Amino acid sequence: MIDSALRDRTGRHVTLRPVDDDNWRAVADVAPRDDQRAWVPALAARYLLLTMRSDVWTSLAVYADETAVGHVMWGVDDDGSRWIGGMVIEAAEQERGVGRAAVRTLADWLATAGHPIRLSYHPDNTQAAALYRALGFHPTGATEDDELVAELTPA
Repeated sequence: MIDSALRDRTGRHVTLRPVDDDNWRAVADVAPRDDQRAWVPALAARYLLLTMRSDVWTSLAVYADETAVGHVMWGVDDDGSRWIGGMVIEAAEQERGVGRAAVRTLADWLATAGHPIRLSYHPDNTQAAALYRALGFHPTGATEDDELVAELTPA
């Protein structure tokens, strides 16, 4: 379990846990709001399949207390940088600070390696841009596919 002792706005403890035999179905069924489907898949199952078929990405379940409410994945690039990707928070769980706590928890954990932490987002996804900026990520000027790359440099 990855735990930064963060809570969402309703007081629930947000942790990141391995996807395993007990929770994979709940994670696979995580669905974003309809207006977010231009940037993320309709179900987190797509990200789970990607991590199963890739040596780069590792999936994590996002928990609020003891309920799986999201998915996030991380990977290591050839240059040693750590990447955060594939975050989906269940539509009914959004606007409660779960995504913010999940990104902060994962970024804090990844920062222990001392490498830059990167992520990417579509330029039209203003909510994601605001979240990442508030967490200290800054645009690098680079793009990955059609997304902007942002970076957090560990202190």
